[in-house]
Amino acid sequence: MPPAALGIAFSAVDSPKRMSPTAAGRYDQPVTKDELLAHCLSKPGAWQDEPWEGDTVVKVGPKIFAFLGSGDRAATHGSVGVKCAATRDAADEWLKLYPDDASVMAYIGRSGWNTLWFGGAIPDDEVLDAVEESYRMIVAKLPKKDRPA
Repeated sequence: MPPAALGIAFSAVDSPKRMSPTAAGRYDQPVTKDELLAHCLSKPGAWQDEPWEGDTVVKVGPKIFAFLGSGDRAATHGSVGVKCAATRDAADEWLKLYPDDASVMAYIGRSGWNTLWFGGAIPDDEVLDAVEESYRMIVAKLPKKDRPA
């Protein structure tokens, strides 16, 4: 769930404009697809895959936790598909908060997966937090033998 939906306020230091660590010093530009990929790959056990031509995903063990989008908006904005919540109802909070920049993912959306567009209305911090939460939920469901050490 995005921090704003939980009523969490940001201080000047933690403003929604703060960028990912790899984008330090670039406060006037949104996070890039390459920076988001680097953020995903910094997670323990994370690895990049391309199960479908032109579609990059990041997995932990055998499971995907982030779909790094392609499509018509990818040239100016990027997207990431993440598990936003355990249920569709909870994941719908993203759609209510960001109707132009969040959508239900095809095929797996019923399980709480959304596509989030970055470089638009969703603050970078919330996109990065969504990646963290997706990773956490996927790792929690992995068999112990597949969890990162």
